[in-house]
Order: sequence, then C-alpha cells, then structure tokens
Amino acid sequence: MPGPATDVATVKSAERTVRILEALASSHDRLTVSELQERLGYPRSSLHALIRTLRELKWVEADDSGSAFGVGPHALLSGTAYLDRDPALPYAHEVMEDLREETGYTVHFARRDEAYVLYLASREARSSVRVIARVGRRLPAHLTALGQALLADLTTEEVDAVLPAHLEAFTPNTVTDRAALHAELARVRDRGWALEREQGTPGVACLSAPVHYRIPASDALSCSMPVAAATEEETDRVAKALVAHANALATTLRRHGIR
Repeated sequence: MPGPATDVATVKSAERTVRILEALASSHDRLTVSELQERLGYPRSSLHALIRTLRELKWVEADDSGSAFGVGPHALLSGTAYLDRDPALPYAHEVMEDLREETGYTVHFARRDEAYVLYLASREARSSVRVIARVGRRLPAHLTALGQALLADLTTEEVDAVLPAHLEAFTPNTVTDRAALHAELARVRDRGWALEREQGTPGVACLSAPVHYRIPASDALSCSMPVAAATEEETDRVAKALVAHANALATTLRRHGIR
C-alpha cells in the first residue's frame, strides 16, 4: 500500500507536470529541456521523464529535431472545454458583437487569474489589418486595461497581496512603480473604467470596464484602438459605450443567476 513518501512524490510530479505545461504555453517559442530547467529549476532527469510522458499523451509535441517542445493538441481540448462550459460566455459574445459595431474597435472579454488576466473571447475590428490571437493568452494584470479595471475592484492591500514584488515591463510605457500603479488604480475607481496607452503593446491603446456580476469583479470588457486614435474625445465616446455594455452584461448575467 502506498505510503506518505509515495503520496508526496506523486503530488510533486503532478505539480511539475502542470508547471511544465504552463511554461510551454506562456512561451512564444518552443523550449528545450535546458531552457525548461533554467526556468523551472527541476532536475534534467525528471524533466526528460515528464516530457516523454506528456509527448506520448499528446499534451506536448516536439519540433522536427526532437529537441524543443511546445504544447500539443490535447492541451487544446482542456482549454476548449473550459470555454464551452463557462455560463457567462454566450452572453458576453452577444454584447461584444454590439460593442464592436458601436465603437468600430477590437473587443476583448477577459477574467482575472490572480496577478494575470486570461483572455476568453475576442472580436477583431472589421477594419483591422492585423489580427492578434488573444484567446487563451494570459498577460500580467498591471499592464493591461483589463487587468487594471479588475485590480481597481480590490483594496490597495488586496492588490499588493496579489501582485508580485517585481512588476514586469513589456514596453517603456509599462507602469512598474507600485505607487504609480496604485495612483492609476485610484483614478480607475473614480471614473469607472481603465485606460492604458502602449503599456502592453506598442502603438495600441486600450480601455476597459469591469462586469459587476461578481464581488469583486472577476471579468471585464475592453476596446483596443491605435494609440493615435485615442484622443480625449474618442476615449470619452468609447468609455461611455464600454461602461454601458459592461453594465448591461452584468445585469443580464445576474438576471440569469450566473455568479
């Protein structure tokens, strides 16, 4: 009969498996065993054994050389199942279509995952010439309008408990000073929506409003636009539409008993 030591080893192996998949999913490029070891700190022998098992189960796939790895097709099955079973998404899709038509910009729907935001749905602007696949991506909350809108629904103490000590910078405009971030979140609370300019992506500005059907808000809607288009007049127009649609979505979700 398995003892405590076996149970601990099983839990450790399960955790390492998940961390490997998370590392591969968050990387734009395939990673070698050496790169995974550098990121995760696991023994090479353990990494080789886990990757071999994950490849056999099609959760991980290798490049033609067999030396660099990325997530495999079966990882998609898990993510799709999460989206298919989320009760809020069908209602969010309807609102996103309307919001895109009203504003003319790309619309996203995302959920906060601790210090990150997870993109659950996107509707690309019809005039867009550059499609950025966002569904399934997870970005740091502090540098996205979506994340700032959701962090603002927390107290200052709760924000500090959620965010890492070091705030990562994606661009020169990313707010990495904690005091400056808290000041920005205070402004978000006052006006009811967030605005970031080129903090996550050069050339792009984004506005976001929380969807208040949970306390604190877990989900938010956003509109992305070229930064040159984000004039004061235009951001006011988009913000009004964004808040109205976010509030309407929250009302619909509450009415249907979705929490």
